[in-house]
Amino acid sequence: MQRHGYGGSPALRYRYRVAGCVLLAAHLLVVGWLALRPLTAPWVTAAHLEPLATIRADLALGPWGAVRSIGAGLLPFAPLGVLLPWAGGRIVASTPVSLARTVFTAAMVSLVLQVVQGGVVGQVLDVDALLLNVTGVTIAHLAVVPAVRARLRRRGDTGPTRAVRREEPDRGLTPTIPRVGIAP
Repeated sequence: MQRHGYGGSPALRYRYRVAGCVLLAAHLLVVGWLALRPLTAPWVTAAHLEPLATIRADLALGPWGAVRSIGAGLLPFAPLGVLLPWAGGRIVASTPVSLARTVFTAAMVSLVLQVVQGGVVGQVLDVDALLLNVTGVTIAHLAVVPAVRARLRRRGDTGPTRAVRREEPDRGLTPTIPRVGIAP
């Protein structure tokens, strides 16, 4: 039987994946609602399409203002770094491949959200928000997913042992009837 890198019993794997998908959907709904709600502002700046310009402006605010502003860009999408692999359900997966898959998916979700957000009243398209979102996903994935997968693999290796299927003893050659010929 081929296992495709999923550990545990099928019912347990199914429950973990369902829980991951439900949490992922809930998180995306909350982030989408927060990002796409109209804001009342007396004026709105033009779209920020120059990379790192907003981050440089945030750093000019001082240490606490920069931490608050940059953290506000890193944190909303950071849970996707854990929720996307969890919803995928793979315990045995290559860390670089998992990271690439997760970062690409989060970047596409963030890009769609930024483009749609540009059409909402009071919201502005910002390339730096996209960069911060992807950076938050990357940090969360690298900080949590490899360690959790390693722990789950160790727990699965030391878990209950399965009954070993006994090999049948060799009974010799298959008996043949010498007077029966081969069919034409």
